[in-house]
Amino acid sequence: MRRVLLIEDNADLAYGLRNNLEIEGYEVEVAGDGEEGLSRLREAADPGFDLVILDVMLPKLDGFRVLHTTRSEGNAIPILLLTARGEQTDIVRGLRLGADDYVTKPFGILELLARVEALLRRTETDQPSERVLTYGDIKIDLAARTVHRADRAISLTPKEFDLLVTLYRRQGAAATRIELIQEVWGYPASVITRTVDTHIAELRAKLEVDASAPRHILTVSRIGYRLQQDA
Repeated sequence: MRRVLLIEDNADLAYGLRNNLEIEGYEVEVAGDGEEGLSRLREAADPGFDLVILDVMLPKLDGFRVLHTTRSEGNAIPILLLTARGEQTDIVRGLRLGADDYVTKPFGILELLARVEALLRRTETDQPSERVLTYGDIKIDLAARTVHRADRAISLTPKEFDLLVTLYRRQGAAATRIELIQEVWGYPASVITRTVDTHIAELRAKLEVDASAPRHILTVSRIGYRLQQDA
């Protein structure tokens, strides 16, 4: 049974989410503030939690600080942010701190369950002969899940890494946003989200010489994105 830690101070929302997750077969623990959530995450007995659902607005320790501390301690557990804020800067901040995805309140429970399922899904897609992928001055180590640019390590979130590899393996062909949502996040085509665009913007900021004039991670008008390997 997959174990989920829900860090949410709204008792009614936490109750509803817990019930729905348990109906889907998850084992759920609830923490009512950031300090309690971080403590439970640190003290969880092996094998620990499989995923964290983390509200941004929390008493004692806000979600951003919980996220930053978790990642700085080397914990790569999948983290899904819950936020009532619609500001793009807050979404970007969360992704930069290492969140794997986000849901903006109010949200539909079916969408949240789909995102939880996608984050927990683990697939083995790497071939032994493809340990390192390269384009330009970028090196992608599939086994270590690391990226270097001109021998300098670049920190990517798990979904940023998966998105980059997915684009690379298309060998320059364009991918629609729906295709990327399905392949990288595992969401159904009916789910509408700006997650792809936000992650693309982050990849450009980290990997392009000039994010405002990208040479490799390109927009294909009215379609989606593609990776130009030999720019």
